[in-house]
Amino acid sequence: MSRVKQGFRIELDPGDVRREAMGRHAGLSRFVGNLCLDKIRDAFAARTAEQAAGVPADQQTRAPWTAIDLEKLWRSEHRQVASWFAGSGLSSRIPQEACRLRASGLKNWWESKTGERKGRKVGFPKVRKRQHGSRFRYDADRARPATSGAVKLPGVPGNVTTREDMSWLTARIADGRARIIGATVRETAGRWWVTFQPDIDRTDINTRRTVDPDAPTCGIDLGLKTFAVIADDTGDVEEVQAPRALKAAQRRLRRANKAPHRTRKGSNNRDKARRGLAAPHPTVANRRSDFLHKLTTRLARTRRARTKRAVAVESLNVAGMVRNRRLARAISDAGFGEFLRQLDDKTGWYGSKVWAADRWYPSSKTCSACGAINAGLTLVDRSWTCLCGAEHDRDHNTARNLLAAMHAAMHAA
Repeated sequence: MSRVKQGFRIELDPGDVRREAMGRHAGLSRFVGNLCLDKIRDAFAARTAEQAAGVPADQQTRAPWTAIDLEKLWRSEHRQVASWFAGSGLSSRIPQEACRLRASGLKNWWESKTGERKGRKVGFPKVRKRQHGSRFRYDADRARPATSGAVKLPGVPGNVTTREDMSWLTARIADGRARIIGATVRETAGRWWVTFQPDIDRTDINTRRTVDPDAPTCGIDLGLKTFAVIADDTGDVEEVQAPRALKAAQRRLRRANKAPHRTRKGSNNRDKARRGLAAPHPTVANRRSDFLHKLTTRLARTRRARTKRAVAVESLNVAGMVRNRRLARAISDAGFGEFLRQLDDKTGWYGSKVWAADRWYPSSKTCSACGAINAGLTLVDRSWTCLCGAEHDRDHNTARNLLAAMHAAMHAA
């Protein structure tokens, strides 16, 4: 049995009453999260003062650090700090999940600070504001599909219809192949979405889509001029162009950014301009996501043209790459990190695999014909000629070298 945790996002189609109820739940989640943060900061300030006064460590104020501590704090104080909650009709699960999320943020910050957490540094949690977006979360399967076209959200009257069919998920829930372990409801540019986190058995899908053992292998060079150059062991080279969704939307975004400044504060026109500013961003994200999902699925699973049983890629330091202020926007628009993440997940599902070259492997500078290294190659050089006489397109050469390096590593193993 192949069970994985997988996200399933669907757009909701709420009426005004349900939209208002979801907005109130989002406000409750934000209120509880900020209350927890205030209590933690107060405890830290008290500890600092007690340390300066020489109070023994075992007598100093203890910060409510864990989810259990924060939940107890909410239950003991909500009658004083949120007297409106008892008769509001809002779901009691929202504060519990808000406490858990705040505790998770604190844990990530502390582990990042002490070096236990890998990757980029995580800062101390910040106050959530309404401008940061409306969202709230349910635990377990309290929020769940009611039918293939509606979802049940505790605290929200009736069932909320969806804009898409959920038969794929509801059929698996009905026969036990999937169970909901959490759900997040979020508003983006005036549109509401629910994301279910099911623990799902993918055995039937993975078996049906398992990659043919005779499928070719390939090396992929990711770049800005051409998003992906794919060279496989049959000798074919394919160039894949990205939609560059953010670049295409720049003119619209510039105009939308100017619109709020041409209106009066607090006016209806200011609210309308703000909604217009938010609208292009989901479109950009959706175009990029659609492109990445289609490309990674085509590479990873069978019954698709040009499927690969093994893929060689570079180990990219995307966080370091975006520090280049001249290329940061283009790199972020490409979505290299998300492409590699999706490819790694999907190849694991369908029986193919991803091999990542060492970050310092000179894939661009190595001649794929003779193996000589051109130490003088710069980023400006898009093509070059080796001393052995071989002429190289930089991206094609890189893809071929990655493929050869993967084959060498496989044979050595």
